[in-house]
Amino acid sequence: MRLCITSCIALAATLASLAVCAQDGAARYPNKPIRIVLTFPAGGPSDIITRGIGQKLTEAWGQPIIVDNRPGAGGNIGMELVAKALPDGYTLVGSSFGPLVISPFVYAKLPYDPVKDLTPITLAAASWFILVAHPSVPATTVKELIALARAKPGSITFASSGNATPSHLAGALLQSAAGITLTHVPYKGGAPVVPALVSGEAQIAIESPSVLVPQVKAGKLRALAAARPDRSPLLPTVPTMKEAGLPGVEVGSWYGFHAPAGTPRPIIDKLHAEMAKAMKTPELRERFAGVGADTVANTPAQFSAFIDAELKKWGQVIRTAGVKLE
Repeated sequence: MRLCITSCIALAATLASLAVCAQDGAARYPNKPIRIVLTFPAGGPSDIITRGIGQKLTEAWGQPIIVDNRPGAGGNIGMELVAKALPDGYTLVGSSFGPLVISPFVYAKLPYDPVKDLTPITLAAASWFILVAHPSVPATTVKELIALARAKPGSITFASSGNATPSHLAGALLQSAAGITLTHVPYKGGAPVVPALVSGEAQIAIESPSVLVPQVKAGKLRALAAARPDRSPLLPTVPTMKEAGLPGVEVGSWYGFHAPAGTPRPIIDKLHAEMAKAMKTPELRERFAGVGADTVANTPAQFSAFIDAELKKWGQVIRTAGVKLE
């Protein structure tokens, strides 16, 4: 009995000591540079968003924020690096739709678990896609496009930035929701998609507003719907997919931040608080809008619930479409 009591006291003391250490670590955090690994090349929306937030963190904490671009393998290289990093708050990852939600379903083996190996900090921003068509397509609404596709299954081509990319899955979701068959034409990245659409080589696409809106405003493409919960401030007269009769067809590129699993909660909370504060500034909201992204800045719990919902939604879409990568 005495041994049991002694053991319990020792355990309680150990736990209390660990809690004090975690609080002390959070109080001193950060006291050295923080590295944020990005799974995209420099210059894109994720890079611009991350560097903007990093600048604000440096101003607040006086510590350099180092952005480490590690593209490749669908983002899996960078995600694995952070998933296996020391959980001390000094190595983070700019997380996104592809490696967190798509990769678990399209790769036979994945060197990390997006839920078990990583801890959400915040969903920073989302760039909801829009559905566009070449002017030669005899459809000015989603309803007309669906009727056209049903009349001639497979006759309409939709462009994407590659197999198993968000724009590919957006097309797969559209087909499933509308009960239509389209012909998928994958390109090598997002850059070739726009000229393919403008030239009429491909007829429709569901892609980022940052690349499509200028072409819509120039009259080279026709916007049919916004694949987002509400109307886009960039194209306020264009209906949402829900308004067009396809509720649930919401898709886009989104950008958040994760830390390795096991990172102390006080450090996660400190990161979230400072990131959210930075994202509320007019400067960053304007910078995000410049790349077609809406500021989100939700809590770690909200981001976790969002990812769970995305995994459920897109897992079903991917399995139905039979999308696989080696």
